[in-house]
Amino acid sequence: MIPTPSAHVDTFARDHLPPRDQWPVLLLDDPALSCAARLNCGAELLDRTIDRLGADRPAFHSGGLPPPEGEPHGAPTPRRTWSYGELRTTVDRLAHVLTGELGVVPGNRVLLRGPTSPELAACWLAVMKAGAVAVTVLAAHRARELATICRLARISHALCDARVADELARAEVPGLCMRQFVAGGAPPASDGGTPTRTRAQGGEGDVLRVAASMPDRFEAVATAADDVALIAFTSGTTGRPKGCVHFHRDVLAVADTFAARVLRPRADDVFAGTPPLGFTFGLGGLVVFPLRVGASALLDQWSGAARTLAVIAAHRVSVLFTAPTAYRAMLPLLDEPGPAGPRDLSSLRRCVSAGEHLPAATWESWYARTGLRIIDGIGATELLHIFISAADEAVRPGRTGVPVPGYQARIVAEDERGKLVPVPDGTPGLLAVRDPVGCRYLADERQRAYVREGWNITGDTYVRDAEGYFRFVARADDMIISAGYNISGPEVEEALLRHPDVCEAAVVGCPDEQRGQLVVAHVVLAPKVEPGSGTAERLRRFVRGELAAYKCPRRFVFPTALPRTPTGKLQRYRLRERAPQPQPGGGRGGRQP
Repeated sequence: MIPTPSAHVDTFARDHLPPRDQWPVLLLDDPALSCAARLNCGAELLDRTIDRLGADRPAFHSGGLPPPEGEPHGAPTPRRTWSYGELRTTVDRLAHVLTGELGVVPGNRVLLRGPTSPELAACWLAVMKAGAVAVTVLAAHRARELATICRLARISHALCDARVADELARAEVPGLCMRQFVAGGAPPASDGGTPTRTRAQGGEGDVLRVAASMPDRFEAVATAADDVALIAFTSGTTGRPKGCVHFHRDVLAVADTFAARVLRPRADDVFAGTPPLGFTFGLGGLVVFPLRVGASALLDQWSGAARTLAVIAAHRVSVLFTAPTAYRAMLPLLDEPGPAGPRDLSSLRRCVSAGEHLPAATWESWYARTGLRIIDGIGATELLHIFISAADEAVRPGRTGVPVPGYQARIVAEDERGKLVPVPDGTPGLLAVRDPVGCRYLADERQRAYVREGWNITGDTYVRDAEGYFRFVARADDMIISAGYNISGPEVEEALLRHPDVCEAAVVGCPDEQRGQLVVAHVVLAPKVEPGSGTAERLRRFVRGELAAYKCPRRFVFPTALPRTPTGKLQRYRLRERAPQPQPGGGRGGRQP
């Protein structure tokens, strides 16, 4: 088969894909995944959905959030709803700004950064339609992290929410063309008219204000189905982030497999969730999946179990994406009335959990209290979204599920020659997956470790039972999974070691009932530095200035030395066995021998 020529002018992303012999086997024979050789996922998600269902239906909501618990007299934030037509107007005008004023050409990498909002999602869709490559990062990322990502992906342009623009500016990325956008303004008129000026659109530097004068239609670049659409970064156990490269066809594949066949959304659904769009769990659940079926999504940010319950009721959310930690936190509040009266979950029909293991007890308690069967799933940035799951009567509490239709999975171990061999049911081993997407790291030697013999080796230890269900056992590496976030211990160690009070540092996870794991830092202090809660707080503040807040250690232990082998290798397993307890008087740090 003759490959379709790329539409990319800037070929950096394609040029830095792994060699073909290092790719996994791709399962592309499923008729439901067939696609044209020329495919632009932005046009498919937006233009084709409008062609099928019309432009007047709601696409994105924001605002209208109830005040936080404890502020019963606060007024909800103003509610906004963008129709599909209004969304397309914004997206197409932004695409004109990208390709015109900013000089973006197909294949350029465009960094997107900001809290979850319709404007951030519109920027992502505009990058897709312009034929560029989206690199969406977390609003929580710090300057050092942003600089590393920009260097690895050769970022040339950035669209950044004005609320978090300062940190990106501090990254001092050479040659970066950055523009800000201000979230919270009124959606534009979808009939080609000029939108009413709002406070949010008042700044001269607001790219949305510039876009308001642009033509309201943009012909999407005719990208090849296997042109790179996005690079999603994840941290490995070494702390050096890995760029996971995904094509236009991949974006639609996850919508047409997990979403279509397991989640089974409807056009009248309202999606909402806590994962940010910088995570592919959030990008899929809050943008790709609802747009694929003509549904709508609440794109806003909030925190806390009580407020999540209030948001569900206020927006009549029907599909919820969040982590097991959040479901556990909401359970004790279900009997308590909220500020507006009894908790109302009557609109909710689908609950999706991923990011960490969902305990059977949490599933059972949620089902007993709500009558809703949580759809558990395991996904990976490398494979874009969920690949093992189950829904409705097929759910088995405590087990993740079965391979999503269109995917294959098995449990393997290495034989004496280092080859992968399947292990019998009931035997723990490494989870191996084949799928329509597959892992392709951006110029990274770790491709050889993740893809072996045509299979994606996820780094998880699983057991398959006689019924064909897969049960999670543990992570096979040193990744800490806390409240759904993947946290690299060595990355946090590197941050701690930049503090003058730290001689040595080792960061591991310890079990926690609420968060799955807690980040625990074992720190050998410099001479004359006293251990205790004051030192722990000082180090905690320092790490918060270096890394995203969710990576910051929640507990500190101050040993006189770290356990090592005779050859000097750190014995992490011994640190995991030392599950520290809160110190007397509420302190979080103490000296250990």
